[in-house]
Amino acid sequence: MIEVEIDSIRISLVTQHRIVMLKEIDGDRQVPIWIGPCEADAITIELQDVKVARPVTHDLLKSIITAMGGNVSHVLVKELNDGIFHARLYVDANGKELDIDCRPSDAIALAVRVKVPIFIAEAVMEEVSILPEADIQDQGEGDAPAAPEPEAADAFLDFLDTLDLGDFDEES
Repeated sequence: MIEVEIDSIRISLVTQHRIVMLKEIDGDRQVPIWIGPCEADAITIELQDVKVARPVTHDLLKSIITAMGGNVSHVLVKELNDGIFHARLYVDANGKELDIDCRPSDAIALAVRVKVPIFIAEAVMEEVSILPEADIQDQGEGDAPAAPEPEAADAFLDFLDTLDLGDFDEES
């Protein structure tokens, strides 16, 4: 198991879907997991310490587990099947460890509330992790950004040639 932390929650500009980026604590690899807007909001509310008038679903779940004498020990993004992540919630209840199937987004939303570690299985990390691209600002002196591929530049110039810039004349 590899311990991760929430690096960010992003919104796809194309689809408006949310993505939680999990980053390994002792490394640079990241795992993007697509999540729903409600779960993204639930995670963000807790991370930003926003006070809500009434408990949200994950607050309720935390209260129920606590009221029943349980403690969440950790969550694990255990596997990826047919492009769908599967997670496990580990709860210690009356001396017994419960291993509960759940969605990663719900597990993460609960983990941030009860302040427990989030883990990803080695196999999942190996299969889907990505490395962040080097930021231009992070490059050392003498390191120039990579030049665009010639084919990409040619395609862009071809596109520019198709534009009728007469449509942008000032109105009188």
